[in-house]
Amino acid sequence: MSLRLTWWLLIFSIVAEAQLTGTFSATGSMITPRYAHTATLLLDGTVLIAGGVPQDGTDTILFSSAELYNPATGIFKAKGNMTTGRAQHSATMLADGRVFIAGGTGVRGTETYDPTTGTFASTGDMISQPYPAASAILLQDGRVFIAAYPAAQIYDPRSGTFSAAGAYAGPAPAFLGSSTLLADGRILLTGAINICYEPLCADPGSGWAELYDPATNTFSLAGDMQWWNNRYIAKLLTNGKVLFAGNHSNDGAPAAAQVFDPGDRTFTSIGNASASHFDSAAATLLPDGTVLISGGQLPGVSGQTVVDRYSPASGAFTSTGSTVTPRMSHTTTLLPDGTVLAAGGYIGPSATSSAELYRPAALTPAPRLFPGAIWHATTGMPVSSEVPAVAGEILSMYTTTLIDGGVIPPGVVVGGRLAQVLYFGPAPGYPGYNQVNFVQPQGAASGSAVPVRLTYLDRSSNQVTINVQ
Repeated sequence: MSLRLTWWLLIFSIVAEAQLTGTFSATGSMITPRYAHTATLLLDGTVLIAGGVPQDGTDTILFSSAELYNPATGIFKAKGNMTTGRAQHSATMLADGRVFIAGGTGVRGTETYDPTTGTFASTGDMISQPYPAASAILLQDGRVFIAAYPAAQIYDPRSGTFSAAGAYAGPAPAFLGSSTLLADGRILLTGAINICYEPLCADPGSGWAELYDPATNTFSLAGDMQWWNNRYIAKLLTNGKVLFAGNHSNDGAPAAAQVFDPGDRTFTSIGNASASHFDSAAATLLPDGTVLISGGQLPGVSGQTVVDRYSPASGAFTSTGSTVTPRMSHTTTLLPDGTVLAAGGYIGPSATSSAELYRPAALTPAPRLFPGAIWHATTGMPVSSEVPAVAGEILSMYTTTLIDGGVIPPGVVVGGRLAQVLYFGPAPGYPGYNQVNFVQPQGAASGSAVPVRLTYLDRSSNQVTINVQ
């Protein structure tokens, strides 16, 4: 196994190429101008853009159209229509590679996009109305959690059914600002008891923050969040904490920031970003552990161009250039090569079809898997036709480009089923590479060439195969 592994490591060794720091450049434009849409990175590296609206908030048009962005060509192509028009909906990648699309403005129905057929299909109505945009999260067991009013719900892709989650610990929020999957599998939800934006009202009401534990199907209180009554970005950091950044009012001041610590359930202020990111900004966790924050609404309802980058190591924000186009209500997507796609958005008085790429100082590609380098953890023997994998046993494999010291676990999918990850970290004896130990999932497909892939920071590795009994 050592010779085979060494050979593959040599083939897939990647040297990051130095580039200009924080550069933005235009790429192909979308076919349809849109904002309040979704962007989902598919397993083949293309990006599915779906839904949105074309004009300002008074426009009642909800797009059903979808398109695909191909990073290899920089071109968007039409990809049919969803079963219904949607805006401020959610789009969640399932373990089997389909995309689960839920809700939207006034929409309770759901559907899935199947990349193998390029088609959308209805998957029924939810039990209750989901909150806009930030409501759906893929759980570590392959189900989907959906924050909704007055009660949250769970979607099971295997059965295609919805079921009620446990009751919120407090009153259901009127406004949901974020849903964040934590490293330990719990979900942090933040929002507000009542909707109010200063200075439109004298009493802004009370903030709301709760933790959902899928293992017990229960909610619990999660401390006091500050400046809850505005939309903000929320992003899980590689140290397990959650970054929040946003503005208390639309006055153009630099965004205030805080972090949530799941250990003691506290929110702590950490200063300010270099620019304002009031409402409708976007955030992307980069492969070096920093967070890229772009866009937002400026006074006069114009979009922000200044981009911030937050480093957990230094605890500081730095300006990392400006977008080509002012943006708000846009999407940002980390691509397989390490660049970030920013697409669409509202620039007043309508949506834009423009798109651009952010190129960091060094490109970090998506993780790689190595054919023939998955083995039985107890014996060290490679998985083979003579010694196939068996449900419930522990397997090990090597991969690349996991963040050193990071606590966010990768996802391992075997035969369309998510596996339980027991360990991920440095590979003993192979500096610069990582080892992942996982449990062969129950119910996975069997055969001589069962597909295995790894996902990390929403990017998928290449696919390899193993023999499963």
